[in-house]
Amino acid sequence: MSMQTIHQLSGVELRRQFVEGQISAVEIVQQMLGRIERNDGQVGAFLVVLRERALARAEALDAKRRRGEPLGRLAGVPVAIKDNMHILGELTTCGSRFLTNYRAVFDSTVVSRIEAEDGLLIGKTNCDEFAMGSSTENSALQKTCNPWALHCTPGGSSGGSSAAVAARMAPIALGSDTGGSIRQPAALCGIVGFKPTYGRVSRSGLVAFGSSLDVIGPLAHCVADVGMMMEVIGAPCERDSTSLPDAPEAYLSRLTGSLEGLTIGVPWRFLDQLASEPRAHFDASLEVAKGLGARIIEVDLDLLRTGLAVYYVIAPAEASTNLARFDGVRYGQRSKAATTLEEVYDFSKEEGFGPEVKRRILLGTFVLASGYQDAYYKQAQRVRTLIIRRFQEAFLQCDLIAMPTAPATAFPLGAIQDPLQMYLNDIYTLPANLAGLPAISVPSGLGSDGLPYGLQLMGPQRGDVLVCLAAAAFERIVGTFAPKELS
Repeated sequence: MSMQTIHQLSGVELRRQFVEGQISAVEIVQQMLGRIERNDGQVGAFLVVLRERALARAEALDAKRRRGEPLGRLAGVPVAIKDNMHILGELTTCGSRFLTNYRAVFDSTVVSRIEAEDGLLIGKTNCDEFAMGSSTENSALQKTCNPWALHCTPGGSSGGSSAAVAARMAPIALGSDTGGSIRQPAALCGIVGFKPTYGRVSRSGLVAFGSSLDVIGPLAHCVADVGMMMEVIGAPCERDSTSLPDAPEAYLSRLTGSLEGLTIGVPWRFLDQLASEPRAHFDASLEVAKGLGARIIEVDLDLLRTGLAVYYVIAPAEASTNLARFDGVRYGQRSKAATTLEEVYDFSKEEGFGPEVKRRILLGTFVLASGYQDAYYKQAQRVRTLIIRRFQEAFLQCDLIAMPTAPATAFPLGAIQDPLQMYLNDIYTLPANLAGLPAISVPSGLGSDGLPYGLQLMGPQRGDVLVCLAAAAFERIVGTFAPKELS
């Protein structure tokens, strides 16, 4: 196997060639490390490259193969991890100055499961601070660029993970999705991003943003790699009280199915503000689905117009509670200017948190304050319940729901300064988080600017395999996409 082509292989193919002895784990890791060394100076996807760890585990894996021992389901596959998930002994910064001194004291469940199946952790990726953002511009540590156009955003908050996969510096990466933070960057970077059903993947070891919304999921070049990863991480976990008790499901063996006989619902009235070019791409995607045997119907999801307002009450409320622990005493950098305990709290937060995190903490604290809780937080929870019921009603008429992933292609870094305008990037993705639904973004083509669009497919709760099956069928017709080689 040529070292020049290793990085172009899917994770499934890398594992097959490794198991069959065509390539060594050390060769795979060396190729990926070389890609990172050559390209990440331009892209800025990685905060930490786990060079020594990856090589040591690759050597041990090669020895395991030589001894004829059983090999795991991720054997020989490099995996990048968003830097809000713990790896024992490694920094977990969450893209924040506050945590630049924090080393994890335990492995997240997803990390434990990846390494138990012989996956090779290659590095930790950049993200919006505490996963709050849609462009990765809120990272306090570095800038991340879109490999398709280095002047553009890779999306967020999992922008580092999406950029690492798009630039072929890792075949698979993990991200977290609170309001679209896997799917939106996947769409903007021309890759596949999957948000599982809430509770399908353990959140143990994920630094919490919005506890009722956060989900860990994979980003990859193809749906098969998503399925391979889900077979490893999609299992119950006793360390997560919200973990579903469902047994792990088989994905790879079921991705060969078609859309024949499936009904796809489209909330046309909710999409009436979609601009002409993204609307044309979405319409073309629906024609592909029709050609594969799917029936397209309209469903009533007009209530999703309230989704943005509901999300930006609930998510900041949960964030303000979760981030209260970062006070300069228990976690994070302690202000050197503080002389009293009260100043430790105040100065540490002032110096440690960035503007977007402060904005959401203040908003969340306000909507939870006595006198305002009934008017804002409790009302938002009531509307959330109505959104869940409306989805349930829609799924009585259809098997899947289709929407665009994002309202446009990747925008230039620094182009959106108004926070409210930035929040609109998540308008089509956050409903799945509010309802706890599985949803996937799969590349659907390129725009007139040469940048990718994504099609989003959502399923009912626990319909994860069906969502991936439909995405795989669509992918077989439309194909996969890759940016011009950086080197």
